[in-house]
Amino acid sequence: MSESVSISSGIATRYATAIFELAREGRSLRALANDVETLSAALAESADFAAAIASPLHSREDQANAIAALAARMGLSQTLTKALKLMASRRRLFVLPHLLRALDGMIAEEKGEITAEVASAQPLGKAQSAKLAKALKTATGKTVKINATVDENLIGGLVVRVGSRMIDTSVRSRLNALRNSMKEVG
Repeated sequence: MSESVSISSGIATRYATAIFELAREGRSLRALANDVETLSAALAESADFAAAIASPLHSREDQANAIAALAARMGLSQTLTKALKLMASRRRLFVLPHLLRALDGMIAEEKGEITAEVASAQPLGKAQSAKLAKALKTATGKTVKINATVDENLIGGLVVRVGSRMIDTSVRSRLNALRNSMKEVG
């Protein structure tokens, strides 16, 4: 399973790099960012769309025509539309979720932003998110975009992932540490 994910990520990264460079040369990164957001939302909302890009039952031509019609309807930029049609003609649409993540990361890096994945036991308020973003900006030196999720299993506290760094201040991790230290003693 991880090998196929690695292959998909590699393919997606190559396409994402080419699309990103073309958009940067054409000074259309803002349009590309909007396209990525629109396409990500469509992929998340439509199970049929997700199934269609992964299905080997549809011919290359059918996938190319469908993605062209979808791109026109969504108002996607020419750069991304052409890339999606090329991907369809080469049976590479299955990497679309990886492609969108890679493009999102490249665009954020270009803007000097990073994304922090934050899990909390309760939903974060606006003031809490702003305070956390400010603290993370101080620590990283970059503008931080918070991607917050709720994980009731944490009991309390936060788990923050910024790049390869993870900060776990959850009650669950503290209880696990206490349990492990008690096992060592007794």
